Amino acid sequence: MKLYFSPGACSLSPHIVLQEAGINAELESVDLKAKKTKSGADFTAVNPKGQVPTLVLDSGDVLTEGPAIVQYLADRKPESKLAPAAGTLERYKLQEWLNFITSELHKGFSPLFNPATPAEFKKIAADGIGKQFALVDAQLGKVGPFLMGAQFTVADAYLFVMTTWTKYVGIDLAKWPKVKAYSDSIAARPKVQAALKEEGLA
Repeated sequence: MKLYFSPGACSLSPHIVLQEAGINAELESVDLKAKKTKSGADFTAVNPKGQVPTLVLDSGDVLTEGPAIVQYLADRKPESKLAPAAGTLERYKLQEWLNFITSELHKGFSPLFNPATPAEFKKIAADGIGKQFALVDAQLGKVGPFLMGAQFTVADAYLFVMTTWTKYVGIDLAKWPKVKAYSDSIAARPKVQAALKEEGLA
């Protein structure tokens, strides 16, 4: 199994899941601008979308899109409890969170990372992200330390990465105290620290 990643990108989410699940995988970084892997290969030959994360299975099959990859990894190690069992209401709740994070938060950051985005639109995008973090802040106050309650799941790995992006785009996470405390607690997890170190981020 091989995970293609770019340091600090959304591919950090499945990288964390690999660590938390105790799954061994080869890692290869990708230059997303040049679409080249660290070994010099054409990344679009691996994933025509040219995006990370990309997971190549031992069978040669290729999985793309973070929410799909993290669920696949969690299902390889069900004892890790990183995802509820397939078919349960809890699993659909997990998918609800993954869809929310990918559509309302992840995509919301895109204009902020684009230098061509007009300043007035960046403010609109940042305000939109703030509204979504406010929703998360309220939810964390109801259910417990993690999105699904007492259990750390793949959704937490994904949301954590979104919280780390705020420092690059001038959003102060302290506006949402529960989200800030949540992000800090996840950052302190040993397996999360291991993934950050492997990407040169800690």
